[in-house]
Amino acid sequence: MIAQYELVLPSYPRGFHIITSHILNKVILPVNGLMHVFIKHTSAGVTISENADPDVLIDFEAIFNDLVPENLPFLKHTIEGPDDMPAHVKASLVGSSVSIPISNGKLNLGTWQGIYLCEFRNRGGARKLVITINS
Repeated sequence: MIAQYELVLPSYPRGFHIITSHILNKVILPVNGLMHVFIKHTSAGVTISENADPDVLIDFEAIFNDLVPENLPFLKHTIEGPDDMPAHVKASLVGSSVSIPISNGKLNLGTWQGIYLCEFRNRGGARKLVITINS
């Protein structure tokens, strides 16, 4: 069986945000299977990382801003603002999807793992996810 859901996340500020509970509130998990989460945007991403210490979210933002700063003088795609092209690059580095096993009716994440929305725009707006569950 395959189930598919679309989830519209509320607008988040630029940064890294744990969205595991948003997803779990939208889907029905089978006993066993696989959940795939895909974001339908080119300036935001999804990933899995630490979900316990909020400093991790701040550090992720700082590291990505250091790796891909705004206002690089050689950028050509600048019409949508100084955060747009760096957001595309950051989203490509993170990726647009994650897959998570489902075991015994729960996401089989590690003890300290959560699903992140990686918002790379200053005002990215609502973000759309497609969640597919294979059981």
